[in-house]
Parts: sequence; C-alpha cells; structure tokens
Amino acid sequence: MESDSEIFHSDDFVTQTAWENFGIKYLYPWQRLVVANILEAYEYQKNIQNFESLQEGDDSFCKGRQIVLLPTGAGKSLCFQLPALILDGPSLIIYPLLALMSDQQRRMEEGALRSVIFRGGQSREERLENYRKIKDGAQIILANPEVLQSEELLEELKELNIKHIAIDEAHCCSEWGDSFRPAYLQLGRVIKTLNPPVITAFTATASPEVLKRVAEILFDGNAHVVRSESDRQNIHYFVRYASAKKKEALYLAKTEARPMIIFCGTRDKTEDMAQELNVCFGSGTARFYHAGLEKKEKDETEKWFFESKDGILCATCAYGMGVDKKDIKTVLHIQASPTAEAYIQEAGRGGRDGSIAKAILIWSLEDSLNYSVFPSGSREAAMREFAETKECRRQVLLDALGGEQAVCSGCDLCNARKNPSGKTELSDWGLAYSILKKSRNFYSEEEIEETLFDRLNEKYRKKLGLNVWTHQDTVEVIKQLKDSGRVELDNFFWKGRLRVSKKISP
Repeated sequence: MESDSEIFHSDDFVTQTAWENFGIKYLYPWQRLVVANILEAYEYQKNIQNFESLQEGDDSFCKGRQIVLLPTGAGKSLCFQLPALILDGPSLIIYPLLALMSDQQRRMEEGALRSVIFRGGQSREERLENYRKIKDGAQIILANPEVLQSEELLEELKELNIKHIAIDEAHCCSEWGDSFRPAYLQLGRVIKTLNPPVITAFTATASPEVLKRVAEILFDGNAHVVRSESDRQNIHYFVRYASAKKKEALYLAKTEARPMIIFCGTRDKTEDMAQELNVCFGSGTARFYHAGLEKKEKDETEKWFFESKDGILCATCAYGMGVDKKDIKTVLHIQASPTAEAYIQEAGRGGRDGSIAKAILIWSLEDSLNYSVFPSGSREAAMREFAETKECRRQVLLDALGGEQAVCSGCDLCNARKNPSGKTELSDWGLAYSILKKSRNFYSEEEIEETLFDRLNEKYRKKLGLNVWTHQDTVEVIKQLKDSGRVELDNFFWKGRLRVSKKISP
C-alpha cells in the first residue's frame, strides 16, 4: 500500500514544500498570501542592484516591508519557516523570550529546519560554531533584540547575506520598547544595518495605535499591513463578577472544563492560587509558572502541563507567548489584562485545536474603580468597557482592534439574549446587595458579613464538598460594596446599619 508521501502531489511548489517538510497538504489563505508576498518581494529584489532603489509606492517595496496580523493559533510560524526552506540564504527570526527561542528551535529541528541561536553570554567558540553551521546550510538564525545590539555580531551577520528578517510578537516593540525593553526601539537600526530584501513583523493583536508605533519603530512608518480576521470564533467570552476572586476561581475550577490556565497577574498570586487549588482539589491539581522560576523548573512545569488532560496552570503573562498546547479548554483571568490586545492574546491560548474554549474574566467592584481613571476610548479603558458592557463582549474587543464587525459566535450576553429564560447566578457582592436591599437598615456590617459567610459556604459546599469562605473574604465583599458607593452606613436614625445607596444602582 502506498504511503501518503508517495501519492500526494501538488503543482504548487510552496504547497509541495509544506507537505514534504511539515506534512501539511493545505495552507490557509492568509498563510499563502504572506508567504507569496515574501517570495515575490525577494524575487523582485534579486533583479535590481540595490533594494534601496525601490520606491515607497512600489508594490514590491510594500510586500517586502509587511506587518502581519494573524490570530493566535492561525499558524504564523509556517509563514516564515516555509520561505526559510525556499530562499537561497538564511532567515533571521527575532523572538522576545529566550525560552521561546529554545522551544522553537526544538520544534524546527524535529522537522526539516536547521537553526542556530545567538544569545547573551555565549563564548567566541560558540559563536564561531554558529557561523560554521550557517555557512553549512542552517536556514534559521534565532536571536532576541538585546543580543542584536552587539556591533560585532551585526557585522558578522551582515556578511551572511540574510534574506529575510521576521519579528515575532511584534507588538512588543510598542508594549515593551518604551518601558523596560529599550532594545526593541533599536530594531529599526538593526534592519537598516543588515538591509535584507524582506522584513515581516508578526503579531496576533494590535490596535491602530500599536500598529502605527510598530511601523514607526521598524519601518520608519511605511509598512504593508496584512490583516486576517481578528475574531477567533471558537473562543467564547464570559465575565464573572466577584469581589473575592480566589473563591470564584475555585468555583470555576470545579465547574468549567480543563485543561485550564488561570492568569493571575503577579508571581505571588500564581503561587497562592496554585496552593489554594491543591488544598481544595488535591495535591498535583495545579502548578504555577512565572518568570522567577529557574529554567529547569519552567521546563518541568511546561512538560507537565503540556501532557496534562485536566491540569490547571496558574501563570503570569510570562507563559503567554508562543505556547502551543492545543487542547486548553478554559482561560481564566483573576486579574484583568492591561489592554484589550493583551487580553485577546492571552485568551487566545485556549482552543488552538479549533474546539470551543471559554475565556472568563473575573471582574470586581475594585477593578471597576481602578479602571475608571482611564479616559474613554483609551486602550486601557477598553477592558472596563468589555467587563461592563450590556451589548456584545466580542464586539468590544474587536472595536478596540480597529472596528472589525462580526456576528457573535458566543459571549455570555449574546447567549442570554438568545436564551432569556436562562438562570443568572448572583455574584458574591450581588448576593450581599440583594440581602441589604430587601432588609434596609436591618444589618450591621458584622451581621451581613456573618450572613454572607453562611450563605456562600453553603453554596460552595454543594460544589466543592467543603467550606472555603472565610470571614476575611466576606469583609472584602462588603468593603468593595461600600467603596463603590452601592451601600452606605446610616448616620442618623438607623446609625451603624447598612442600606443601599440611592445614588448608584447595582
């Protein structure tokens, strides 16, 4: 019996190359377009003496200087790996994280691509060995922005006649370059020094503001943008309102599908959340991941989660970029991402196998106050609008990326409109508000905290089999209700008793 490799043939050279080297018979239309742009721009450049003679209005100039927006999981790696096999010289791929470079090198070498890594701290002998491998035919050079600040390395790379530079996670130029990774601001200089025929910047999410900044840093403002639809229809967006976020996360860890990622915001919170989960559901249920771990610890945790069918990973955004676990069913945020772009990027870790995945944001009254300081229309304010909109959550995110219109394939608000008879669960503070509204001036703070303690433990005990609420949790719920102005203490006839505010509705 003939194998697939013996019977499959395509008249298209690119598709045939994809099959022979990666076992892929079909390229998505956007992949095909990006690869074609790279190859066409390179072929055009070969016919002229100097790429600088191309004019900015020339179509091949545009195709040779492109920013590609592909949603997470769309297969952007293939867009620079395929050209690397076809071009008659090496490609330089710039990654933001050392761990991501190592992971990508492993994946490339499992296939048909040979690669080398340049990073800080390498000896002269290691560098010379890399140059030897490139001259012997290694197609991919992996580096981060910092190592490319070395003039000596740049001069050596210039001699290698690099044909294509690809910048992965290019939104980092804007997000990090102006804050704590200044080397990103120098990538334009790196590009000018190496002067390759083709440069492609890849990102999964970018608002018009970020897109403009990336174009300025990399291409002096002149770039051809290739944008696929930003909407991942298999990601369904939900918001859960809670003041005691860890308790809500425990509840969702029991009721939602796994494997699950819980983005926690800080290193301490990842460790704390993982500990709570292991106490509640048994040791080995969860692990934590953040930038403070040793490489060995990171590798062990990544391997554990990659192989797990029901594990929970509590992580900071350090785990976000480049992760290729395809079967994540739920992405939970107990701390909101700083911008809509970051949220879409992190939520996109789910459902990379094409199956339905939930992205759930836990939003508190404290979050609402903290995000209220951002002006309407700003990138930061988009997260509050996403959490508090009464319309479609998906459309809020798409609007933040430039206004793409889409029919919602799934969010809690649109789902509720389709099924108006569905039951809505009260949040922890919603329950407290409801009790106080029915019994105005009846409860003191201590009394409502005690009532909440009993009621919420009863609810959670039915799902989790144990009491997880503490008095400190209910104190936090009432504090946030008071800080938000939804409830207040009576200072007159019912002094010391709580009542709902007439100024703010729930």
